Amino acid sequence: MQKLDPVLSIGDPGVAFTEVTPTARIDRVAHGWRAKCLQRLVRLDLPVPQTVALPALTVRGIAAGTPVDCAGIMAHFGAAPLISVRPSPENPDWGGPATVLNIGLNADRHRALAARHGQQAADAIYLRFVQSYATHVARLDPDMFAATAPSPEALKAALQVYMTEMDEEFPQDPAKQLSEVLRSMARAWEGTTARLLRQAKGAPVDAPLGLVVQAMAQGLGQGISGSGVVQFVDPVTGEPQITGRYLGQGQGRDALQASQAMFLTRDARGPSLEEIAPDLMADLIRHGAACRARLREEMQIEFTIEDGRLAVLDAIKVQRSARAGLRIAVALAEDGVIPREEAVLRVEPRALSELLHPQVDPRGVRDVIARGIAASPGAAVGRIVFSSHAAQASAARGEPCILVRRETAPEDIRGMHSAAGVLTERGGVTSHAAVIARGLGLPCVVGADLRLDGKNKRIHVEGRSFGEGDVITVDGTTGQVLAGSVDMLAPALDSHFQTLLGWADEFRDIGVRANADTPADAATARQFAAQGIGLCRTEHMFFEEDRLVAMREMIFADTSKDRAAALARLLPMQRADFVQLFEIMAGLPVCIRLFDPPLHEFLPHSREGLRELAEALDKPLSEVTRRAEALTEFNPMLGMRGVRLGVVLPEIYDMQAQAIFEATVEVARRGAAVVPEIMIPLVSARREVELVKTRVDAVAAAVRVRAGMDFDYKLGVMVETPRAALRAGEIAQHAAFLSFGTNDLTQMTYGLSRDDAGRFMNTYVQQGVFPEDPFHILDVDGVGELLLIGAERGRKTRPDLTVSICGEHGGNPESIAFCRKAGFDYVSCSPYRVPLARLAAAHLALIDPSN
Repeated sequence: MQKLDPVLSIGDPGVAFTEVTPTARIDRVAHGWRAKCLQRLVRLDLPVPQTVALPALTVRGIAAGTPVDCAGIMAHFGAAPLISVRPSPENPDWGGPATVLNIGLNADRHRALAARHGQQAADAIYLRFVQSYATHVARLDPDMFAATAPSPEALKAALQVYMTEMDEEFPQDPAKQLSEVLRSMARAWEGTTARLLRQAKGAPVDAPLGLVVQAMAQGLGQGISGSGVVQFVDPVTGEPQITGRYLGQGQGRDALQASQAMFLTRDARGPSLEEIAPDLMADLIRHGAACRARLREEMQIEFTIEDGRLAVLDAIKVQRSARAGLRIAVALAEDGVIPREEAVLRVEPRALSELLHPQVDPRGVRDVIARGIAASPGAAVGRIVFSSHAAQASAARGEPCILVRRETAPEDIRGMHSAAGVLTERGGVTSHAAVIARGLGLPCVVGADLRLDGKNKRIHVEGRSFGEGDVITVDGTTGQVLAGSVDMLAPALDSHFQTLLGWADEFRDIGVRANADTPADAATARQFAAQGIGLCRTEHMFFEEDRLVAMREMIFADTSKDRAAALARLLPMQRADFVQLFEIMAGLPVCIRLFDPPLHEFLPHSREGLRELAEALDKPLSEVTRRAEALTEFNPMLGMRGVRLGVVLPEIYDMQAQAIFEATVEVARRGAAVVPEIMIPLVSARREVELVKTRVDAVAAAVRVRAGMDFDYKLGVMVETPRAALRAGEIAQHAAFLSFGTNDLTQMTYGLSRDDAGRFMNTYVQQGVFPEDPFHILDVDGVGELLLIGAERGRKTRPDLTVSICGEHGGNPESIAFCRKAGFDYVSCSPYRVPLARLAAAHLALIDPSN
């Protein structure tokens, strides 16, 4: 039989196959990953049954109707062979048609097998082949074949069903069987459903399929005979561990489903392969070690034993969780199997989310009651509460709770701190709940398909109802809400995690800082090795009860003097905040954004709350109500906030600047040098920066005189408006750095509310209006152009200008790639996204070191 090289066989696909030998020209693109893997196993001297590979060109010809010399292929395996056909796409993740075993089995071979192995064994594999052929090749309904024990009667019934449905007897010609199997598999690969499924896994439209034809190792015999699967790591944890199953008198992967299958190693649950065949088990362990060392991967081996003879049929990469994948990559590098660079590249940055937080155990059962946007990764179990007060009370009792809100507001922050997870009916990936939850490392699902009944304190989901106190699980990694409590996996911040990220830091070439608003955030940032704080939002410090009273007094003050008096009560608290931040960061840069939100956010919204405030301020309710109404804005995100507050009510920024500088002095006296970075928010004009800079410089001078100590600081601008990006050249005259706040900049560039965009964003993305949600993936065409313009014009004025981004895009790999290419100095993101950013930056530097 002539065996032609696939390159030479294009014009004659009828003989286009290549035997898998150590020296054969087997190519992964032409023949697929399985054919190439089998060749590597052959080169390792593993006992692989005789195999031939059909290249993708041949398979495409088969799908188009070109005949193949199947009689010649069968003859290649000797007289009356039994063979199997397996798919071999270029990438194993692309799937493929089902494997078909025992091709060549007919009435004659059935009788021969019965004589050799007994009637029951022969009936079992013939019945299996008939059912497999009928469903996968003839496309008959599997329900037509009753699940009965193998017997002559069951086999006869199956053959009769085939003849009735197909109007012909079950094919007895082995060549015809093979021809129909090849044709069916080739056409199944070209089908619309299969194409869409593999495209969803990243396969190109014209992804090729090769096929491998292999001599059957029967798994039948009087001696030790059967089949099994073995791997040498735990697929969930990645720990070294022999796992798998073995089924006597079995074939293929039967052992994985059969209840009577035995374990491989000695186990209290029953007999094991190691006990009945220690030498064969030792061979499997040796083969596994060889695969790991030479294939540079942890492999799952499919094997068959026939009368005590071991055959290795296949080996595939062990399917693994994110935590297992990281541990395996590090272990391979530490053992010298792969270089560190490859270990870093093997771990997908986004997969780190599964390691940083508790996760729902994938081995458990999920009762999904609602789905929403996966806003902050991790999972949490708790009792439903509907208010921040209830969340705080629950935390005080030591009971985990899930805070459920229509959407969160700044006054919910204390409740979020107390909750184990957050669930909202509205919102998108950059909504208030999402941003704060990510900063806290709190599992969060937003925009869930549920209806919140606040009056009766219930949520309604597809005919089911849950009330306050009911237990639910929020899975912020998948966006699912589950009924009840489920088994969880603990975070995996172990030595392997730290080792991999340490290697990543050796390779990356862009800085990574954290957005941290509190000392707890800063401690988390340090834990994840952030290179400083890129954004500290000081307003979150004012929602504590004692500070909130002083803030409200300041809001209701009538004169500058009274405002300054109220703020003076906040000064020592702010100073203490900054001292803690500086000490935790231990000399690393800390960028503090001055007060940003509109003042109405600090006032109660209910009639009852306003009455309590009137009592606290000793003012008439009518006056308090009138002042609160006066602060109401039609569009507060575009109103009196950010630098506008600093210009109109300069006492606020004066107090904050004083607190920053006094904290700098205090920490310096303890022996730690600090150069604070002060950032002005929502700038749109150079004059705004001039006015704030003048007052900040004056406060700095006064603190220097009182302290008798000099210190340095940097003043910069948070670029959140399109005008600030366009006028960055003149703004940079007074700024040491520009940090692009991409959340608000995206919002203003698009004219989209980031809290409301989730209502229609999926439709927009599906219909191609936007390629991606611009609040999730940085819009490089529109917003990205503003970043490039701002950076270029700013650096033209000031070559030493530091440029960065500090919006939620800072933890997104695609956005990091844009910033790195644009020459930005660093990105800043939520503390729990810092590891992702570090790893993503390393990937970029390793893949494209020139940029």
